[in-house]
Amino acid sequence: MGLRLFITTAVATCIAISAHSHVTLVKDARAKGSIFAADSTHLEAANLLSEFAERISGAKIPVTLSSKPKADTHDVIIRSAQNPSVKEDGFHITTSPGHLLIEGGPDKGSTYGVITLLERWLGCNYWAADALDITESPDIMLPEIELTENPAFRYRQSQNYGMAANPAYRLWLRLEEPADEFAGGYWVHTFNRLLPSAVYGESHPEYYAFFGGRRHPGKASQWCLSNPDVLEIVASKVDSIFRSDPGRNMISISQNDGNHTYCTCPECARTDSIEGAHSGSLIHFLNKLGARFPDKQFSTLAYLYTMHPPKHVKPLPNVNIMLCSIDCFREVPLDDNASGRDFLKALHGWAEITDNIFVWDYGINFDGTSTPFPNFHILQPNIRTFRDNHTTMHHSQIAGYRGGDMSEMRTYLVSKLMWNPDLDMDSLQTAFIDGYYGKAAPYIRKYITLLEGALLGSGTPLWLYDSPVTHSDGMLNPILRREYNRLFDRAEKAVADNPEMLTRVQRSRLPLQYSELEIARTNPDKDVADLKAKLDTFETRSLRLGLTALNERTNSPAEYCRLYRDRFLPKANTNLARDAKVSFSTPVPAPFDSIASTALTDGLFGGATFKDSWIGWEGIDASIVLDLGEEKQFTSVETDFLHQLGAWILLPKNVTYSAGTDGKSFALLGSYDVPEDNDVKVKFTGIRHQSETPVKARYIKVDITGTKQCPHWHYGVGNPCWFFLDEITVN
Repeated sequence: MGLRLFITTAVATCIAISAHSHVTLVKDARAKGSIFAADSTHLEAANLLSEFAERISGAKIPVTLSSKPKADTHDVIIRSAQNPSVKEDGFHITTSPGHLLIEGGPDKGSTYGVITLLERWLGCNYWAADALDITESPDIMLPEIELTENPAFRYRQSQNYGMAANPAYRLWLRLEEPADEFAGGYWVHTFNRLLPSAVYGESHPEYYAFFGGRRHPGKASQWCLSNPDVLEIVASKVDSIFRSDPGRNMISISQNDGNHTYCTCPECARTDSIEGAHSGSLIHFLNKLGARFPDKQFSTLAYLYTMHPPKHVKPLPNVNIMLCSIDCFREVPLDDNASGRDFLKALHGWAEITDNIFVWDYGINFDGTSTPFPNFHILQPNIRTFRDNHTTMHHSQIAGYRGGDMSEMRTYLVSKLMWNPDLDMDSLQTAFIDGYYGKAAPYIRKYITLLEGALLGSGTPLWLYDSPVTHSDGMLNPILRREYNRLFDRAEKAVADNPEMLTRVQRSRLPLQYSELEIARTNPDKDVADLKAKLDTFETRSLRLGLTALNERTNSPAEYCRLYRDRFLPKANTNLARDAKVSFSTPVPAPFDSIASTALTDGLFGGATFKDSWIGWEGIDASIVLDLGEEKQFTSVETDFLHQLGAWILLPKNVTYSAGTDGKSFALLGSYDVPEDNDVKVKFTGIRHQSETPVKARYIKVDITGTKQCPHWHYGVGNPCWFFLDEITVN
């Protein structure tokens, strides 16, 4: 199941309590009693305890299914809790009188009781799916125990690459998945699944949102929530879903992804106006469903345009509010910056009108999951805030990809804090770093501390669509990067004789190595040999260490390295437009106007985020003129465009090239229609004109026809979209 290590401190603890043991389960590698499961719902817990007892001591403790077990000394009884104070997933553990009793609350209480026993008293810890520490001993002796625990949130969800590969790891983390709770897999952004535009869009556009003077049917469209037919169709669909999945009583009825796509028809607009929020029409709709199915739970998103609560209508008790903090910066706790305070205003407002809140929080950089994201210092205060404001369900989205920034520790910490937000954070972090990194722990700890301090000292926000380039003068400045690398060099040296530990250290170093490559590509003065060596190291390690994705759009490291060599490494300058003067007949919007005069001809190609080198326009066309300084002969012109659907950046519809000698009159070179592309991956697309015969001109004009409006398949449907371009190449 994983790596077996021997932890001296844990063994010492076990020996120390043996003289005062209250219950002896195993002595000299021989079981002293049996494990009795009161019914089949507790067999998972009983078998888990038996399995780990054998792994600890070598002794197999027999498991018996018995509703009325004997209570002999040395036996273990696992049953349902008799005390109503033990809630869902909670448990009570006692060693009095002479045997071990584990009582579990509904769902997995008894299993979580066993896991707590193994962690707290028997020295067993899962640091990651492939990193399990077991303290081996021929004796299993327990002190006097009297413990009752209930989780802070009845539902706890997060992410890690290891949970699918090792279900025991997810169980150990006490985490759940939507399939455990939501009927039919209906889990967020369900509008189009429930009312498919492919079925109803053409014949009933009135079912979909009205804005911008027309209806917008499409797979990313929102509903017209005041339309009575929509309610009837959805109610019928919901009824069939629950009937086909009788083990579930919760479903998500929630808006499609995207913002500014709500219905503004007269009836929906009137309701939202009265309620003072766009959530008004949504809650009225959900309440109607909740009233029809009073024994079911209906979860809906309070997300983007629906984040703030209505003034008057209150959600029914069976309407669950899934409140999302997607617009918040992450460098400080929620109450320390304006974006967080706006979210807290929404949270407090919902907490005043409902006790049924599900908070979806984010600890992720969607554009760079393998970019340093030092937010560990804000996890505990934020989770406490959720707990204290009627939150009963919590999802911490951290994108725990293998090779992502501290994925293993991030999952460990949020899982512990979602169970008990009042645990000592320093102790949790120290326990993980020591357990997971071994002799490399001091250097990893110092790296994390320096990184967090540098982020706070820089005053630069940490957000969900970040780039290492943003922090190149802050937490990732050259002096700090040198120190981080020295620390990782020492960490690797400290565990050089332990392949498993070395793998963990090297995997944790990948985000720093990726950041160095990203920052280097924006520097016009590159040490090419050094950069090639770093690129080779990153590519080799990414493949060996299992890094599969660099962002939410699943662009791979192999693809990145291939593009880097082709796109970002310096080449002989054959571009006749290099450093050419650029003028715009369409003003460049802020903040891109600050680099517009040089960005298109400086020889530096933009990366996967729009935050560096790119300039763009939203919802309009644009026209650009290059002045080559003198008449030059050329055969090709190419303009580089960014495709990043997640940021509403789409390719243009058409690019037209013209050339002239006086800057006033231009002769057409070629006009190129650009095919629509709905691939979610980030791409760089060159639109190229190639002349059959050489052209001689001083001025080149580039006319760009933007897509202007997000199409029906995009989650910004009906709203303005961007196009972004970078280098213009003339050869």
